[in-house]
Amino acid sequence: MEYLATVVVASQFAATLAVFAGVITTLGQAKIASFALESIARQPEAKGAINTAMIISLAMAETNGIYGLVIGLLLLFANPLANRLFDLAASGVLG
Repeated sequence: MEYLATVVVASQFAATLAVFAGVITTLGQAKIASFALESIARQPEAKGAINTAMIISLAMAETNGIYGLVIGLLLLFANPLANRLFDLAASGVLG
């Protein structure tokens, strides 16, 4: 059963790292928005092109946070390796 405990601890650590992807995504999006606003302030006539590039960049950055959330939830609540190890332990293969 110590195998299962090791997998659960490793999964929780990996889920924590995946959640940090959301924090890093937030910081990246703030940087994208601040640079876009600074660019618009310097060149107001290019507002349309800058807004388009900013929105595309924000959408691409947001997917990283969503992937991190999905991976974190999968590791915490639907971990296939933990389920497989639990089945092996119940059948007596792991001892």
